[in-house]
Amino acid sequence: MAHTIKDRTKLLARVRRIKGQAEAVERALEAEHGCADVLMLVASMRGAINGLTAELMEDHIRHHVVNPDAEPDAERARGAAELIEVVRTYLK
Repeated sequence: MAHTIKDRTKLLARVRRIKGQAEAVERALEAEHGCADVLMLVASMRGAINGLTAELMEDHIRHHVVNPDAEPDAERARGAAELIEVVRTYLK
């Protein structure tokens, strides 16, 4: 089973939150809210998209490259764990 299928409920919940945030941006623009308010909404949406991206990338690394929790080679496991941490830090 693909990891995106296994984690489908959690991923779809994130996507639905992002959809709600996009709708809030749309409503703010239609209501002619100030640019600072719209920018704050966009920033929160960007954070949510980055969180989804980080989760998908981490799952991809763990399932298709190397799972640091199951890798017997300590150096490879450490490298995979570091890669996951770098991705998460970059997408914060």
